[in-house]
Amino acid sequence: MIKAVLFDLDGTLLDTNELIINSFKYTFKSILNIEVSDEEITKNFGTPLYVSFKDYTEDRVEEMIKVYRAYNEERHDTMCYAFDGVEVLLSSLKQMGIKLGIVTSKRRALAEKGLKIAGIYDYLDIIITPEDTDKHKPNGEPALKACNALGISTKEAIMVGDSHFDIMCGKNAGCYTCAVEYTALPITYLKEQNPDYFVKRPEELVEVVKNINVA
Repeated sequence: MIKAVLFDLDGTLLDTNELIINSFKYTFKSILNIEVSDEEITKNFGTPLYVSFKDYTEDRVEEMIKVYRAYNEERHDTMCYAFDGVEVLLSSLKQMGIKLGIVTSKRRALAEKGLKIAGIYDYLDIIITPEDTDKHKPNGEPALKACNALGISTKEAIMVGDSHFDIMCGKNAGCYTCAVEYTALPITYLKEQNPDYFVKRPEELVEVVKNINVA
C-alpha cells in the first residue's frame, strides 16, 4: 500500500468548475473582447493563469490575471464546495494512516480558504501551491516537493487529478497516477496520458490505494 495521496484541488476535491469557466469567459470578453468555448477553457485546467493567458496575448497577461482574480475571488466563497464523497474519502484514508497532500496551481491564500469553506482543510498534511516551486504542472517539481516534505519517495505516492496536466505532473515526478472521470475536461485528454487508474467517484480511491503494491 502506498503512503501518501496527492490531490489536485479544483475539479478534483472542490467543485469550482462553473466558477473557473465563468471567470475565464468574463476575462476574455472584458480584456480581449473574444468569446472562448468551455472546451477551450477546460483544456487549461491545472495550469497557472499566466500560462493559460499567454497564448492569447503577449502584453496584457498581467491585466488579465488581475481581472480574473477580482471576478473569481468576489464569487469564490459561494461557488466552492467539496464533491459528494470527498470528505468520506479523506476520512477513510486518514484512518488508514495515509498522508494527504494538495498539489495545486491555485494560489495559497485562496486554496486554503477554499479548503476551509468546504470543511476539509484539517485532513491535509501538506499543501503545495505555485508560490512553492519554480516549475509548475505539468512539470513534476510540485509533486516531488510534496513527497520530499512528507518524507517519502515518489513511488510511495499517487497523484490524483481531473486534468491531463495533473497526470503529467505525477508521472514526471515518478508517482502513481489516478484520473477522475467526473472531470469537466473531455475524458480523452486524460486517457491520452495513460494514468495508472481511473475512478468514477471519490470514494473509489480507497480501494485503489489499498491495492497498490509498492515495490
